[in-house]
Amino acid sequence: MIIGIVAVARNGAIGKDNKLPWHYSADLKFFKRTTMGNAVVMGSRTWESIKRPLPDRLNIVLSRSGDVTLPPEVRLIRSREELIELADELRSDVFVIGGASVFSSLKDVIEKWLVTYIPENVDDADTFLPDGLFDGFTVTDELDLGDDLLVRVFERQNRAS
Repeated sequence: MIIGIVAVARNGAIGKDNKLPWHYSADLKFFKRTTMGNAVVMGSRTWESIKRPLPDRLNIVLSRSGDVTLPPEVRLIRSREELIELADELRSDVFVIGGASVFSSLKDVIEKWLVTYIPENVDDADTFLPDGLFDGFTVTDELDLGDDLLVRVFERQNRAS
């Protein structure tokens, strides 16, 4: 399954200066626990912000253009079609972890979203969650992480069988 996972501030912010503009231990632990043992796919800017492979996960960078220097254990893919093929072959979930342009380009193949709501505004943010990502989705569950953090699980409606 291809799953989007993101944390978003009240004003829709998801990043500032190519970094998360907040630090909540409960959210980081939720992300790690949820994605561990699976694949994570990210754009090249997200890769640049992380600067290292996330441990115990297949790290995939989706980059249509440009020179991306990656260590040998990180897989480079060039298209959404390549991601769909890879997701079909893997025996794990594929978590789309950002950034905004990757979320937009994959919004029609993401089957489920895990969205952590951050209880603050980030007034000087420079990256925001794209509009319409959750169109056609329904909230199916909520998780309270503490620290006023709420995770909503969105599942696509009317999935083809």
